[in-house]
Parts: sequence; C-alpha cells; structure tokens
Amino acid sequence: MIKVFITGGTGWAGSALGKGVFNHPNMQLVGALSRTHKGKDLATFLDIEAEEIPIFQTIETALDTVDFDVLVEYTKPNIAKKNVISALKKGKKVVNGTSGLTNDDYSEIEKIATENNTSVLAVGNFAITVVLLQKFSEMAAKYIPNFEIIDYTHEDKIDAPSGTARELAYRLSKIQKPNKFVTEDELLGEKSSRGASLNDVQVHSVRLPGHVISIESIFGLKDEKLSIRHDSGASAAPYVQGGLLAIEKVSTFKGLRRGLDSVMDF
Repeated sequence: MIKVFITGGTGWAGSALGKGVFNHPNMQLVGALSRTHKGKDLATFLDIEAEEIPIFQTIETALDTVDFDVLVEYTKPNIAKKNVISALKKGKKVVNGTSGLTNDDYSEIEKIATENNTSVLAVGNFAITVVLLQKFSEMAAKYIPNFEIIDYTHEDKIDAPSGTARELAYRLSKIQKPNKFVTEDELLGEKSSRGASLNDVQVHSVRLPGHVISIESIFGLKDEKLSIRHDSGASAAPYVQGGLLAIEKVSTFKGLRRGLDSVMDF
C-alpha cells in the first residue's frame, strides 16, 4: 500500500484526488493539510466510509505525526515550495501539482531531492489531454520555428502564467527557440501587450470569468497555421486519473522529473 498525504486535501482538486486515492486498491489516504479545516476529520469532509483521517495546519506537524510515502502538493505557489522541500528533507517522495514554481525553484528542489535520495514528479496539469497537447506541441515545434502560447483560466487565479503554460514554454524551448520577427527594442506602443517571454517563448495569460483551465499553443508558417488547444470543464475529474498515475510512478526514479509524460509510455 502506498500511504498518501495531500496538502490542500480539502480543496477543489485535492478533495477529488483524495477520493480517488481512497478508492484505489493499492493506496491509503493517511492525512491532509488545510488551514481552514485543521483539526477536523478528512473522512467526514470527503464523505467517505473510513476511520478518522487527520487534517493538519502545518507540514512540520504532519511530518512529525503521520507516516506516509508520498506527499501530493496541491496548495498555493507561495507555500508549495516550502511544503515540498520539508517533505524531501524527511525522505518523502513528492508529486507536485501546484503551479507557479519557476525553473530556479525546480533547480533547488532537484538538488534537495538528490541529496536526500528521493524523488519529485512535477506535473503542471494532470489531465491526460494536456499530456497529449504537450507531446503534440513538441512534435510541431521540431518543424515550425514560429510559436506562442496562450493560457486561459478563471478570474481569481493568482499566478500568471499558469504552471501548465510555464511547463509548455520550458519544453518547447528545449526543442528550439522560436523566431522573433520584431525585437522588444523595435516594438512601438505598449510592449507589455506582447505578453511575457519565458525561456524565449512568448506567453499570454487571460484571466476572465467563464474560463476554467485552458491552454493553447499556436504555430505559424507562411499561409498556414496550427492551433493545439486543451479545455477543461468545471469538475476536477480530469485530474484524478493522472494524479493516481503520478503517485504510482514517483517511486520509479530518483531526483526530479517534469511532466506526467516523463513516466508514461508513448
């Protein structure tokens, strides 16, 4: 049995994954982190028939109290890094589903994981269709050196761009750097309207009501263009299957891997 602890275990995505873990024949849900529900029973909150599952306020208290194998990080970017590093230093394996961490953050996390002989699987988005979008976009970037990314989410998402967009920009930049037809110095007007440059890839973030989570990679050649887009619905169901797969696979390597596809067979 893989003992699983979920930070943000009472949130939108964390609670859906918690039910998935509970129903998985080879996993055991042993605890959660939630500032708003600290001290309560996670089993009652999730409406599952299980013995009491504790909810903690801090990762330090949880690490001193509960024995678990894998920490799934599903909180906010301003505390995610601290939770991940604290778990790694205790030799725990980590699946990070919180967006907003930078390449520098992951360099530090990888170093700590290696030093403690454990592993981190960083997944910006657990949806299988996002994994496919990433792979198809990488294929396209081999042949089309002109591309940008648009990231759409709900109006109250505090990190921009999303972790999915950050990861996609990082991965495409490893294929090749896109052409820049007009440099920043040559731009007239509001330069910020061209979006942000991440790993030399132009990324635009839309934050509006009516959106849940969407990501689009756009490629262009003379007289032709290609758009690859993922759209998610209002439920967290698309992220459960990928989350369970990540929990199963995080023990199959040491150090850091980025992207769910890094542990999948294609």
